[in-house]
Amino acid sequence: MPDKINDGDYVVLMLDPHRTYMVKVEHGKIFHTHKGYIQMDDIIGKEYGLTVKSSLGASFAALKPTLNDYIMKSSRKTQITYPKDAALIVLLSSICAGSRVVESGTGTGALTTALAHYVKPTGKVYSYDVRREFQETAEKNLRRAGLIDYVELKNLDVTLGIAETNVDAVVLDLATPWLVVPHAFNALKPSGTLVSFSPTVDQALRLTEALKAAGFVGVETVECLLRGMQMERGKVRPQTLMTAHTGYITCGRKALPTESLLQTS
Repeated sequence: MPDKINDGDYVVLMLDPHRTYMVKVEHGKIFHTHKGYIQMDDIIGKEYGLTVKSSLGASFAALKPTLNDYIMKSSRKTQITYPKDAALIVLLSSICAGSRVVESGTGTGALTTALAHYVKPTGKVYSYDVRREFQETAEKNLRRAGLIDYVELKNLDVTLGIAETNVDAVVLDLATPWLVVPHAFNALKPSGTLVSFSPTVDQALRLTEALKAAGFVGVETVECLLRGMQMERGKVRPQTLMTAHTGYITCGRKALPTESLLQTS
């Protein structure tokens, strides 16, 4: 069945790829742009994907928001995790529907949104952050994305301990991830994954040393670069501007010591 636009839903109004607006659809609401206004009543009950004309005759495509839209158009009080990094973190952590994930810090919830999207409908993200004001913004962003039910926000310092046990992954985005390594090792199930985002190579190096010392295996660090292409006949070339270095992603897997294998054999 086609998706209908209902009162209270969000819609992305696309004028062109560089001018998109995510709007909450509400009865009686008028959305104003430099290309004229659009009455929300005109699209309520219609299918996502329709083209709607503004008061000045400009054509806007009314699209269903993607996960990328919810991340990039979120309310922000901190630097967010870009989708290129969030996608790689999800892949490296191997999370899926039903996974239990510990995350820190929440920030304003961009990465939390991606994690919650992939663990639903039976999984859970336990997101730690010491800044309650950040989590309040994250909660609003998660509610807007319809994902708050899959997240437990915890106003706690993850460097002091992790309450959860037998989790599938620990995902970190904080200044001192090496302080979390012992707690993460205890919280993870055997073969579970720790993935951490660090803006500087010094942070990534200290984390790598801590992971190896704690018994994590398969430890590696990468960075993810994303470059768009200018696609116009006769002018095809890489775009002048690109989202290049944002940070380093370090990951490792929990392995049981030899003594544990002998005791369980």
